[in-house]
Amino acid sequence: MVFVEVAAVVFGDGSSRDAEDLVMTGERELGKSRAAALLERQVPSALPVGDPVPPSGALPDVAREGLGSRPFGIYVHVPFCASRCGYCDFNTYLGSELGGGALQTSYADAVVQELRSARKVLGSAAPAVDTVFVGGGTPTLLPARDLVRVLTAVREQFGLAPDAEVTTEANPDSVDERYLAELLEGGFTRVSFGMQSAVSSVLKVLDRTHTPGRPAEVVEAAFRAGFEQVSLDLIYGTPGESDADWAASLDAVRAVAPTHVSAYALIVEEGTRLGRQVARGLLPAPDDDVLADRYLMAEQALQTLGWYEVSNWGEPCRHNLGYWLGGDWWGAGPGAHSHVGGVRWWNVKHPQAYADRLAAGVSPGAGRELLSDEDRRVERVLLELRLRTGVPHEILRPAGLDAAARHVRDGLLDPAAAEAGRAELTLRGRLLADAVVRDLVD
Repeated sequence: MVFVEVAAVVFGDGSSRDAEDLVMTGERELGKSRAAALLERQVPSALPVGDPVPPSGALPDVAREGLGSRPFGIYVHVPFCASRCGYCDFNTYLGSELGGGALQTSYADAVVQELRSARKVLGSAAPAVDTVFVGGGTPTLLPARDLVRVLTAVREQFGLAPDAEVTTEANPDSVDERYLAELLEGGFTRVSFGMQSAVSSVLKVLDRTHTPGRPAEVVEAAFRAGFEQVSLDLIYGTPGESDADWAASLDAVRAVAPTHVSAYALIVEEGTRLGRQVARGLLPAPDDDVLADRYLMAEQALQTLGWYEVSNWGEPCRHNLGYWLGGDWWGAGPGAHSHVGGVRWWNVKHPQAYADRLAAGVSPGAGRELLSDEDRRVERVLLELRLRTGVPHEILRPAGLDAAARHVRDGLLDPAAAEAGRAELTLRGRLLADAVVRDLVD
């Protein structure tokens, strides 16, 4: 695959962007581009520079214009992990890297302090929160009472919309039914488990610590506890994974019937353990044609759930939709990114630096930027095209409109949608999504 740097574009999921904002293009784009991968996680491997954030964290007046007219979410990044997966380059830390467990023990206090600061910054215009997403890292390494305390702070500072969606990520081996019941009682409505595979050899290559059958057990436990929305994350294209392995993972997912499934093509990131293994020739890089076939297998297996984004099937995650549709969000935690009214900012990465700034009464923001109208237009094309609903022709420039017409003729965009003034991907177009995006942003 070919990586093309798009220097002027910032990918904001209400969470993150890379220092080198990348769009993956190629003859076959599968599952998840680098940009889309960042939309699922709050923290990139390197922070951009940007402009200074005032010590108070105060936002320019333009950022608060229209606040409340767009969806408003809270993202909480929990950067702790019991072990580091070989493919992961997110902002995570092991206990041994932090000099003990003190930062983890006091972490909820620091986040609550940032949430109080956020309320002061946004002022009386701050809307009730539509969605909360706790990601990581492994959020469920914290006691359930800590996650509930953070949610309570969101409710006290902002209020929660009556139908608020409240999600936490979890590793299958980090929770049990009692833990899940405590989360549900505390106000969480949705849980997302990192399954990745149902095959032990694949899990070993990915450095996952759970057993193949554990995801099914915790999905069932979540339903028994009373959760109505349960999601599973899968990765395909792991070195050594066969078609039969991938089919077994898809069969395992269907057997437990989650309400939502994410399936992502493996991305080999520089600087990770897996990246070094591939660079040294110890493991093969993912093959584009194989990945295309695996994506088609996923679509066949998950079609009863129905796709709503290139890598996602089932009942949509409203929090992620807020990212993709240009909503507002506050990201709390080390390295977390926020976006309000065209202003994007990001926190310092290290948990100690984050805690120290808050203790000193100073914003943890490391930098920020004001997006231009063109930045925001380009991001709409980049992000919304990956959704089933696509993008309206009215936001495309003449070159983009010409490209859209060409892609309709080539079978990559839906002709009926084009007649209605929208660009919507076909199944073949989903395999080439970022190549289509590259043309439509012109």
